[in-house]
Amino acid sequence: MYGSVGGSGKLTAAMWQSVWFLPNYSSVRLEVRRAEQLKQGNDVVGNKTKIKVVKNKVAPPFRVAEVDIMYGEGISREGEIIDMGSELDIIQKSGSWYSYNGDRLGQGRENSKLFLKENEALRLEIMQKIRDHHNLDGDHIALEEAEDKEELELID
Repeated sequence: MYGSVGGSGKLTAAMWQSVWFLPNYSSVRLEVRRAEQLKQGNDVVGNKTKIKVVKNKVAPPFRVAEVDIMYGEGISREGEIIDMGSELDIIQKSGSWYSYNGDRLGQGRENSKLFLKENEALRLEIMQKIRDHHNLDGDHIALEEAEDKEELELID
């Protein structure tokens, strides 16, 4: 903007607002970059996308996430389930095969995603195990609070 060819090289008030004010005013800023294309055969069906939190006033910044953005669908929930399940060892990976409780989901990530999309009950079961591991339903906290109240009643 400033210092461009044909310009005076001076920073005007309007330029100052666009250069400094707008990026610093925001509460959350994300940097989104395409990591690779996702293909089925010769057809491109989506992109693996890397999202970096550059600024965050409401939560810890500088986190990085990789998601599959599928054309016509959006972010692939099945891909997230496979990635998180593999990290937590809920889903086992052996070579290019993914399996759950000894049952094969598919060879390769894309085939495993298709299998989970077709088998909703299995997808929900794996998703619930991931939620339980991260305590996203809050059951453990409520249980601990109930146990604490019982201990207090016993002491009184």
